[in-house]
Amino acid sequence: MNADKNISLSKVPEVTLVFWIIKILATTLGETGGDAVSMSMDLGYLVGTGIFSVLFLIAVSAQVSARKFQPLLYWATIIATTTVGTTLADFSTRSLGIGYAGGSVILFALLLGSLVVWYRTLGSVAVDTVASPKSEIFYWVTIMFSQTLGTALGDWTADTAELGYTGAALVFSGMLAVVAAAYFWSKISRTVLFWAAFILTRPLGAVIGDFLDKPLDHGGLALSRYSASAVLILLVTALVLFIPQKPAKRAH
Repeated sequence: MNADKNISLSKVPEVTLVFWIIKILATTLGETGGDAVSMSMDLGYLVGTGIFSVLFLIAVSAQVSARKFQPLLYWATIIATTTVGTTLADFSTRSLGIGYAGGSVILFALLLGSLVVWYRTLGSVAVDTVASPKSEIFYWVTIMFSQTLGTALGDWTADTAELGYTGAALVFSGMLAVVAAAYFWSKISRTVLFWAAFILTRPLGAVIGDFLDKPLDHGGLALSRYSASAVLILLVTALVLFIPQKPAKRAH
C-alpha cells in the first residue's frame, strides 16, 4: 500500500516498442502532411507554418488542460509538433536562406537550451516527471524544437551530404540501433538515451516521408502526399486505438 501511495501517473505514455513505432509513423506523417499543405496545396512554407502553429497551440492547450493521459490527444499533439516542425524548418532553411547546416546548428542550440532551462527550473527532464502544467510546457516546447531540428537534419543528410533518402534512413536507423544497444548494455542515463532516440526518430521519419513523396528523379517513390498522409493517419490511429497504452508511472 505504501508503495502505491508513492506512485502517480504521468501525462505521457510508457516508453515501449509500440511507442517508438508510433513515433516514427507520426514523424513520417509530419513530413508528408507538412509538404502536402506547403507544396501540394501551394500555400508556401510561411502560410503552412502559420496553419500548423495554430493547430499546435490548440493541441498543446488541450493536452495541458487534460486531467489524465489520453492516448489519442497525446499523439494528435505529437503530430501537431511534427507538422509545424516540417514547415518551420523548411521556411527557415529554404525561404530565409539559412541552409540545412545553419538551420540544424541553430535548432540544436535551441533544443539544448530548452533542456537546460527545463532542468534548471524543475530539476529533471525525465519524461516520467511530466505531470504538471509547467513540466508539460517544457516537454512540448522541447519536442517542437526536436521535431524542427529533425527535418533540417534529415534534409541535410539526404541532400547536402548526398546520401539520398535511403542512405540517410540507414544512417539514422544505425544511430538508433546504437542508442538501443546502449540502453540494454550500458549504464548511460536512461533520460539521455530517451532524448537521443526521440531526436533521431524525427530525421528518420523525415527522410522516409521524403522517400515516399519526392519525385522519382530525386530518389523518391513519387506517391501522392495526400494518400501517403491518409495511410499514415490510419496506421497511427489503429495502433493507438487497438494497442493499449498506459501512462508512465512516476515516483514522488
